[in-house]
Amino acid sequence: MTATDDRLRSVILDTLKAVAPDGDVENLDPGRSFHDQLDIDSVDFLNFAMALERRLGVRVAEVDYPRLSSLDGCLAYLTPRITAIDGPPPAN
Repeated sequence: MTATDDRLRSVILDTLKAVAPDGDVENLDPGRSFHDQLDIDSVDFLNFAMALERRLGVRVAEVDYPRLSSLDGCLAYLTPRITAIDGPPPAN
């Protein structure tokens, strides 16, 4: 795993924590859906996808949202689409 992969994983997990603050995101099974592991609903998932777009400066087509449903899926989908990962997310 490269430094970019590690940073992307960290951004994904931090973004997920913001949506599911009570979830144990550090111990996720990377192949299982976030919904199954964290019991997030569709609104939480939409907020997660949109927050990833903002943080990473990428556009995720709505048709591709299901590809973001697990950690492995996020990494596979986002890795080729990002050019750089900057620091922490902007304050809301």
